[in-house]
Amino acid sequence: MKFKGIKKVHEGRFITSYNAEYETELGNRKIYEMISRDKSITSLEDIQREKCDAVVLIITSPDGSKLLLNKEFRMAVGGIAVNFPAGLIDEGETAETAAARELWEETGLKLVSIEEVLPLSLSAVGITNEKSCCVIGTADGEFAPSTSDEEEIEARWYTKDEVKELLKCNNLSARTQAYCYWWVKS
Repeated sequence: MKFKGIKKVHEGRFITSYNAEYETELGNRKIYEMISRDKSITSLEDIQREKCDAVVLIITSPDGSKLLLNKEFRMAVGGIAVNFPAGLIDEGETAETAAARELWEETGLKLVSIEEVLPLSLSAVGITNEKSCCVIGTADGEFAPSTSDEEEIEARWYTKDEVKELLKCNNLSARTQAYCYWWVKS
């Protein structure tokens, strides 16, 4: 692949659209439509940046018997999607700080412990260079509605049997589906 350039197509509130031009190994010219959290990409190095944009929270109950999942309205799918609590990292926040904030904002729960923060992973490799950090831990407390009037979230604990039933539906995010499949098998 030989990178030729990138052009901003549209800058929105949260994402910016780009057309990236490159040449394949066979010499074919390609225009790749992509989005990014970065509003000023001008080079291949900018696309490849090593920045954690968001956190994904893989949270269990204190005894480990239940998994926390959100059912959230997502316009991009025109309905409810099942996903882990997640959100953008604000300027100056660490992944751990953002995880605690996002957990509380989306669910009302308190982050009790963090077992691990996984290295950067690609959020949606087919359309964006956004990178996430998975924060694995436990939470406790009482559920509360989302603090944002822009989010319609129903958060709750799910047992392994309940997660098995959720896996039969087609509205799980890929990351959530993969982890849930592993979790019910372990």
